Amino acid sequence: MKIATWNVNGLRARQAEVLDFIARERPDVLCLQEIKASIDQLPFHLRDIDGYWARWHGEKGYSGVGLLIAKELHPEQPEFVHPSFDFEQRVVSADIRSPLGALTVASVYVPNGGKDYTAKLRFLEAMETWSATMAMAGRDAIVCGDLNVARTEMDIHPKERKPNQVGARPDERAILERFLSHDLVDTGRALEPDNENLFTWWAPWRGMRQKNIGWRIDYVAASTRLAARARQVSVQREVGTSDHAPVVADFDLL
Repeated sequence: MKIATWNVNGLRARQAEVLDFIARERPDVLCLQEIKASIDQLPFHLRDIDGYWARWHGEKGYSGVGLLIAKELHPEQPEFVHPSFDFEQRVVSADIRSPLGALTVASVYVPNGGKDYTAKLRFLEAMETWSATMAMAGRDAIVCGDLNVARTEMDIHPKERKPNQVGARPDERAILERFLSHDLVDTGRALEPDNENLFTWWAPWRGMRQKNIGWRIDYVAASTRLAARARQVSVQREVGTSDHAPVVADFDLL
C-alpha cells in the first residue's frame, strides 16, 4: 500500500503537478494540504479524479485539505469525516479496508502558529486527544500531513535554527510527542534515524530548496502494527513548485 502526503500550497495553481504526480505514483491514499479552494472553485477534472474517491475540504485562499482513496483499494465509497475539533477545514479522515483490516486514514494541516500561537497549541492538543481516542478503540491509523512542528533540532537545518522560534518550541514539540505516543510512529524518522538532511519544507528564496536547507514538518504517522511494515519513506524534493515536497510511504501489508 502506498500512502502519499503533500502540502501543495494552492491546488488550482498546481493542478497539473498534482495530476502528473497521481498518474506517476498511483498512490492508494493521497493526503493534500493547503488546497486553498472550495470544491465549487475546482475544475471538474479535479473534483472527480479517475480511479479515486475524493473529498475536498477548504475555502478560497485559506488552508484546506483533501483526501483521495483509490477505488481499487476501496471499491465502495467511504464515509469522509471531519473531527469535531476541525473548525477551519484542517482535517479530513475516512475509515477504509486494508489487507490487515479496518484502517483510519487522515489528512491534517496544523496551523503554523505565526499569527496565533495559542490557537496552534489548542489544535495540537485536540489532535492529541483524537489520536488517544483512536488508540483506545484499538483502531489502526495513518495520519499524514503538514504538522508544522519539527520534532527535534535534527529536523531543522543548522542554518535555520533559532532560539524559541515557532515550529520548534518545547511546548508544541511536547504535544506532538504525546500525539505520537498513542500508538503512532513517525515512519520517516523510524526508517532513517540518523539522516540529518531529511527535510520536507524550504523557504522559497535564496535557493534554499536546491541547497536542501530546510525543515522536516510533513509526516506519515502510522500505528505501530502498520509502521513495522513500512518499507520506504521518501521525500521527493525535486517534485513540484510548492514550498513543500511530496512524502511517499510504501507499506508491505501482504
